[in-house]
Amino acid sequence: MNNNIKPIIVGMIIGGILTVGAYSFMAPSGNGQQSSSASGEKKPIYWVAPMDANYKRDKPGKSPMGMDLIPVYDDGGKGPDEGPGTIRISSDVVNNLGVRTALVSYKSLHTEINTVGYVTYDEDKLVHIHPRVQGWIEKLYVKSVGDPVTKGQALYEIYSPELVNAQEELLLALDRKNVRLISAAENRLAALQLPKSAIVKLKKTKKVQQTITFYSPQNGVVENLKIREGFYVKPGSTLMSIGDLAEVWVEGEVFERQAGQVKTGTPVTMTLDYLPGKTWQGQVDYIYPTLDAKTRTVKIRLRFKNEDGEFKPNMFAQIAIHTTGDEQALLIPKEALIRTGNQDRVVIALGEGSFKSIEVSVGRFDSESVEILAGLNEGEKIVSSAQFLLDSESSKSSDFRRMNHENEENNESAPSSVWVQSKIESLMSDHKMLTLTHEAIPEWDWPEMTMDFIATDSVDFSQLSEGLTLHVEVTKTTSGDYQVSNIHVPDTSVSDTNEMSDMEMTKVSTLENGEENSDTSSATVTGTINSVMIDHGMINISRSAIAKWDRSAATVDFITLKGVSLEGLSSGMEVKFTFELRGEHFVITEIAPLTDDQSANSSEMKEAVVDHSNH
Repeated sequence: MNNNIKPIIVGMIIGGILTVGAYSFMAPSGNGQQSSSASGEKKPIYWVAPMDANYKRDKPGKSPMGMDLIPVYDDGGKGPDEGPGTIRISSDVVNNLGVRTALVSYKSLHTEINTVGYVTYDEDKLVHIHPRVQGWIEKLYVKSVGDPVTKGQALYEIYSPELVNAQEELLLALDRKNVRLISAAENRLAALQLPKSAIVKLKKTKKVQQTITFYSPQNGVVENLKIREGFYVKPGSTLMSIGDLAEVWVEGEVFERQAGQVKTGTPVTMTLDYLPGKTWQGQVDYIYPTLDAKTRTVKIRLRFKNEDGEFKPNMFAQIAIHTTGDEQALLIPKEALIRTGNQDRVVIALGEGSFKSIEVSVGRFDSESVEILAGLNEGEKIVSSAQFLLDSESSKSSDFRRMNHENEENNESAPSSVWVQSKIESLMSDHKMLTLTHEAIPEWDWPEMTMDFIATDSVDFSQLSEGLTLHVEVTKTTSGDYQVSNIHVPDTSVSDTNEMSDMEMTKVSTLENGEENSDTSSATVTGTINSVMIDHGMINISRSAIAKWDRSAATVDFITLKGVSLEGLSSGMEVKFTFELRGEHFVITEIAPLTDDQSANSSEMKEAVVDHSNH
């Protein structure tokens, strides 16, 4: 029985293997499906370095910093468009970059002003001890600065002939029983600060005391002790000071720009290096009315109880002034703000992978948030993580402005194309892309900046190279994009100014010395127009020879005098014009197209010039 079962089991196994193999052969492969799917995906138009938007390549690779290049796709115009500077990134790239967003919202700004202060005596309770008589210190009961004293405690004993005489005058008045003299003598002793107990003792014993003891008027510690036993003192001398440490002052300073945020009663938190980990809560007690001219700071004063004697005069303290108000401010996270030397900006998230870098005006800061004064609205999303990568790409072409109705109206009246001088930063000939640093374009309210452009098919890339300075015509398409539609590369191979001698330059520059309309200051010639930039008043002409200057024919860039119109002129047109040399520029003062008869005469003149030159 077992012998029969074995062949059956073997046959079943072989049949299963053959079935699976046949199914695998007939069914579409998984790799084929993936390839098909992959073929349907969009191909990147180029790859860019994450930390350098100017570093672009036609294929994947590594950036100079060793980071993987990021693919940039043509999304076909999907996603919101905020004008120049709007960039669009696929969702996969957004996730890979770790882009996080935050809402712009109204909140209370928790502003803290951190400064330092120092502990000092409460000057309201600081008493200075001065004698009112001349004499000698016979005995000193306090020996050093810092000695604690109590009210009524003996401070020093003095011998003064003046006090002795005043006592004798009182005894004499008592013997005469003259009330007026007695009152006058007592008042004199009181004015000399003789203690009342000494006066009572004198009237009772009728015995003059040669030395008088003076006592402390309050509790405290001795500060500024300036006497020793045997010292001779006189009125005006400061013997010592007694400060009460039951309450202390803490004086701090705030900068001029911060002074407006501090008010009397503003809460503060204080810490001391002397007692780490311990804090004290207080408030601003007084703001001094004057500003320190040297430090440009305003002094403030705080009060703190000192029952335990923890505060010691001249200690340094760290002060945090809490200026939080009830008013609401438009806030964004501090990490979302991009600060440059001359501009503050953020990257706004427009949705569907669209981003743009815009300029904002900022106000106050706290430890976590920044106040936005202009540029953002409540509820908008801004990028709080990886914003520097997005900003590096957007800022190349961004005008850093928000679109509004006013701008739309201005754009409608603005020309659809302009000529502008530019410098080529990078080229991608295969993709008809170039990066240009162009001058400001007032017609579109564009500042001077670096942008990426797509060129039309008519633009010849063979004559372009990185670093080349040229004139380009930028055209705005119906979809809102900007393209380079035409270029003009100045011909520097032939230059009038380079070929002129010093004497010739002197002759043709007489306008600068005040000689107008002289025969040598201007020339009237014919020529053929190569390119016209009407908006900039510039024209490139291949002119005929100038016999009076002994100048051969040349191709030159000219500018037009104010009031000279270039309307109606185009490339290939023959013209007759008058120009002058003003400084380093050839300035056209008159220009007009040639008629058919003038064109024929011009040809004859050219031949005559050639024959003359051969002589």
